[in-house]
Amino acid sequence: MLIWCISTLSSFFFLISNMQRDNLIKKLLLTHDPDGRRLDSEAILLAVGNIMFHSSKIIVTSNLYSAAFQKNDITEIETIGCSESVGFIITKICKILCRCSGEGDINSRVINLFDLIGKYSWDAKVVLVLAAFAVRYGEFWQLMQLHRGNSLAALISSIKQLPCNLKPLKLQIKALSLLVETMMDVAMCIIKFEYLPLQHVEHGNHIFRVTKSQIYEAAYWIARSCLACFSQVKDFTIKPHEQVYSDSAIIAAWELSSLAYRLSGTCCNLRRQVDLCYEEIERNLYQRLLDLAREDHIDNQKILTLFFPSNNYLPLKDCSTETKLSVSELKNKLVLLLITKPQLLSPVDLFLLVQQTCDHPLNERLKESYKIVWIPLPSSDSWTEAEESSFNFLSDSLPWHAVRKPRLLSPAVIKYIRERWNYKDEPIMVALDSRGKVTNYNALDMINIWGAKAYPFSASKEEDLWQDQNLTMQLLLDEINPLLAYWVEQGKSICLYGSENLVWIQQFNDKINELKRAGLQLETIYVGNSQLGEHVKQIMARSGETSRSDPLSFTNVQFFWLRLASMRRSKLRLGKTQSGDSVLAELSALLEMDDREEGWAVIGSGGSTDIIRLQGMQVMEFLRKCSVWRENITKFGLWGAPRNILETDFVEGSCTHSYFVPSRENERPSQGTVICQVCKRPMKKFVVYKP
Repeated sequence: MLIWCISTLSSFFFLISNMQRDNLIKKLLLTHDPDGRRLDSEAILLAVGNIMFHSSKIIVTSNLYSAAFQKNDITEIETIGCSESVGFIITKICKILCRCSGEGDINSRVINLFDLIGKYSWDAKVVLVLAAFAVRYGEFWQLMQLHRGNSLAALISSIKQLPCNLKPLKLQIKALSLLVETMMDVAMCIIKFEYLPLQHVEHGNHIFRVTKSQIYEAAYWIARSCLACFSQVKDFTIKPHEQVYSDSAIIAAWELSSLAYRLSGTCCNLRRQVDLCYEEIERNLYQRLLDLAREDHIDNQKILTLFFPSNNYLPLKDCSTETKLSVSELKNKLVLLLITKPQLLSPVDLFLLVQQTCDHPLNERLKESYKIVWIPLPSSDSWTEAEESSFNFLSDSLPWHAVRKPRLLSPAVIKYIRERWNYKDEPIMVALDSRGKVTNYNALDMINIWGAKAYPFSASKEEDLWQDQNLTMQLLLDEINPLLAYWVEQGKSICLYGSENLVWIQQFNDKINELKRAGLQLETIYVGNSQLGEHVKQIMARSGETSRSDPLSFTNVQFFWLRLASMRRSKLRLGKTQSGDSVLAELSALLEMDDREEGWAVIGSGGSTDIIRLQGMQVMEFLRKCSVWRENITKFGLWGAPRNILETDFVEGSCTHSYFVPSRENERPSQGTVICQVCKRPMKKFVVYKP
């Protein structure tokens, strides 16, 4: 019978407790009337952590707060749709906390507090209340730290009758610090929930209903705990404290510890619920991304909003002006998503990309038609401090847009990028048209090759640009250097050469200078090899001291090899093979040259497809035969000489043989030199008219 009575009484009190809780939540919800105001709650919570760390480290030796709170500085707190400043609303909360910290019904005092902040979201409510207490507590500790060495602080402390000896407050301060840490943990759970893209959840989802109910209760207990903390800090100045373990100190510490214990249980339950919500949303979001990729849209806003949720903050920024941007800024524009590690690209890769986009001559006409958005993704699931620092530095230096808070990117979005766009930690640039449709899964190489000429950067445009494209000096050298572009346009004969053998380079230059003195018009450019080691850099520096003819800097030479590598990747991505594509075969041969003892050369002019690649002894043999043919080369130019000069074992002197080559009406005679098949000497040309 006794057991049955106890069980019945327990059920009765549990029922009463649940009814009181439900009534309290109803009253709390009556105060909630959000109007779209948003705060950077995480930044405010970080500021609270900084204040509590600096305030408590004198008394509490254990590190209750994350190292992040010790290192991060808060320079600004973002607000959206707020008519009042953060400082103004915190001051109003402080007044209510001070007024409500006396006697009276605690529930009524909490409801009064929530009436003041009814227009804010739940995450903003809790961090504002925490911030109000932290400000009051920080002011107390600032005076306590300064009063011994600062006369003004000493006078203020005297007037406020602040305690001179803090040891009697040790128990209360330790319990207060533990309670604030627990409140911050709960607040972070609420922030994490409020930052979730809740539009991807069906209305009435049971998991989310339970989570919201727990958030309301958690918000109540945070506010109630702040009232208790505020009351005890107020007591620091009006009650005498003589003993560390006095009855009043023990009771005060017990009250704070009880609240911390209750909030600790709330935090565990809430964290578990938020994680369930997170998993549910991630599943829905990934499926939504797959569905949108198959659908047609009128603009790019749906897909970009999924990538960069903006329910709590402006997700993008203009790196050059530090202006915060919404996704709507990209509406009706072609968007290039540059996806890399937080370290972005190597300096030379970055310089080339800037040159081919922002500094390209066509960019002035096209710059409003497309936008580049940098999306940094860490190698692991979490960001390291080095990655954070790298992103913060680079995102303030780029001429493009970037994601403002890449840590908040959804794992579903990251999974989609890695699985559907095949991102493997190597830089890619995904092109989305104005309707959000992917037109190229990696436009980076085509931009390195053709720059803004590749607009609209689609895969079909890449195929069109390669259509009927042969290996020419214009393809190899275009977009690298203005002087080279001029030479190519003028159709000048150009010789690219490379070696790391100083003796070979000297012999090569001596032969070239000999031909130039004879009247040969040829521009020579040293480009080393694709490895571009320190030795190549030294050779270029030494060459620059002895000759001013070489127009390329080391950076320009790096651009040359980067573009060649991009050309090869572009060809391979289009399914070409070396056996079936002569351009790819020549590009691969150039990129794989690594002759440290003997050199190589490529000779051509302008847009002509008549181009020669020579390696090793072939180079010197070619130049020797050019010396023998000096008169013909000087008269007709390098390409008036035979294309097959290397295959011909010609001798000096004039040919005495002759044969007739019939021509058709209006057909121009060939301008090239002809080799006699009998004596292997160059033949003179005569025009014979038949009566």
